[in-house]
Amino acid sequence: MLHKRNPQLNSHGELIHLLSIEGLPRQVVTHILDTAETFLSVQEREVKKVPLLRGKSVFNLFFENSTRTRTTFEIAAKRLSADVFNLDISRSSTAKGESLLDTIANLSAMQADMFVVRHSESGAPHLIAQHVAPHVHVINAGDGRHSHPTQGLLDAYTIRHFKRDFSNLTVAVVGDIVHSRVARSDIHALTILGVPEVRAVGPKTLVPGDLREMGVRVCHDMAEGIRGADVIIMLRLQNERMSGGLLPSAGEFFKNFGLTEDKLALAKPDAIVMHPGPINRGVEIASAVADGKHSVILPQVTFGIAVRMAVMSIIAGNEAT
Repeated sequence: MLHKRNPQLNSHGELIHLLSIEGLPRQVVTHILDTAETFLSVQEREVKKVPLLRGKSVFNLFFENSTRTRTTFEIAAKRLSADVFNLDISRSSTAKGESLLDTIANLSAMQADMFVVRHSESGAPHLIAQHVAPHVHVINAGDGRHSHPTQGLLDAYTIRHFKRDFSNLTVAVVGDIVHSRVARSDIHALTILGVPEVRAVGPKTLVPGDLREMGVRVCHDMAEGIRGADVIIMLRLQNERMSGGLLPSAGEFFKNFGLTEDKLALAKPDAIVMHPGPINRGVEIASAVADGKHSVILPQVTFGIAVRMAVMSIIAGNEAT
């Protein structure tokens, strides 16, 4: 029984929550990317709205700060004509000692149809999905070190947009992988979509060894990691999730693993450079690269709105049966 194994899918194999990319069938991931493509044209219209979520209430529950992700979810929901409510949970209910599920129960009583959840605890969106009414949908906007599925999907969309086909690509994911939910979601998405070579590149302290079990090539040398790559995804150094001693210094990291024009010359001539943002210039990436002709960092943001519109519209259209 498909839906027993994956709580994100109903008995027909349709998406009802987006909690993690891990375990999603390739056709579900491709359907999201194809749907996002149709929404890109909406962003070019004078009136940037479609009525797909008219009358629906979307609650952005950000227990952890993220202006960029919250804003793109808000724009996506409003372009689908939903009513959007942004709740600063970190300063309200949890400060009063209210539990996560009590908070959800109270908001559900306000006729919520969809929760977009960011939480510092891995697994929090999964817990919420287990306790909402059948008509309520949950989207994980980042949980702990675990998963950031819409970022993984928008990164996959960006790669498909510029490279068209996944089947002959080499993709290097560079930086602090051990603390990065983006890296995990990217690796799952790329693997599901059939990318033949995914490389995890970074110092030994920041790249988990178990990635090899997922078919990922682990590289602790930057030159080896990006040589011949079609796509380079630079990760933000997760200072807030890092416990001391893993890095000698930001300067040392940039010297060895920061992406400069000299290092980028090792990749394919038409390589694209990506970054989930916000960028630490001069730490993960040189400004000349971030602003250069290989960079697709700003298109990622544009595509992110279309991908989040796609996810919301797809799950809202599916019943939890």
